[in-house]
Amino acid sequence: MIQPVKEKIILGIDPGTTIMGYGLLKVVGTKPQVITMGVIDLRKYGDHYLKLRRIFERVIGIIEAYLPDELAIEAPFFGKNVQSMLKLGRAQGVAMAAALSRDIPITEYAPLKIKMAITGNGQASKEQVADMLKRMLHIPESEMLPFMDATDGLAAAYCHYLQMGRPTLAKEYSGWKDFINKNPDKIKR
Repeated sequence: MIQPVKEKIILGIDPGTTIMGYGLLKVVGTKPQVITMGVIDLRKYGDHYLKLRRIFERVIGIIEAYLPDELAIEAPFFGKNVQSMLKLGRAQGVAMAAALSRDIPITEYAPLKIKMAITGNGQASKEQVADMLKRMLHIPESEMLPFMDATDGLAAAYCHYLQMGRPTLAKEYSGWKDFINKNPDKIKR
């Protein structure tokens, strides 16, 4: 069950070194609404380091404009091309550093978890994720962007919203015997 909040703004980011997507959700009570979504277009920068600087500057700009309370970011998946993974990891790290510089808590989500949360299918396509978000958040067709990276960023924010109030296990258990040893008060004798 999603715990109600007075107001919370969640920034979702889909990291990329060519196009980086982002979306912002405002949650009032238990109701999410889209604030905005967009992309950071990095195609005109040939130098990878200039791209990283641009990511940092734009993420700081988004943070200063919308004052998000939390950042949900898609974790890079393991690919075959090590150089691409390294660049993507750097882009994600720079976006995270921007949030950290403004004391914004960060939660990473695997692409499979985000897709599963939105569509119920961890193998869903970008189009399926975008269509489901459009329906769930009542986004008019005119506001859908040509880049699916924007809806992927919004999907990270929505996935984070769905996790609100879900209890996390403070203790980890290796089995029933371990559970009983750590929770003697829960056992009827």
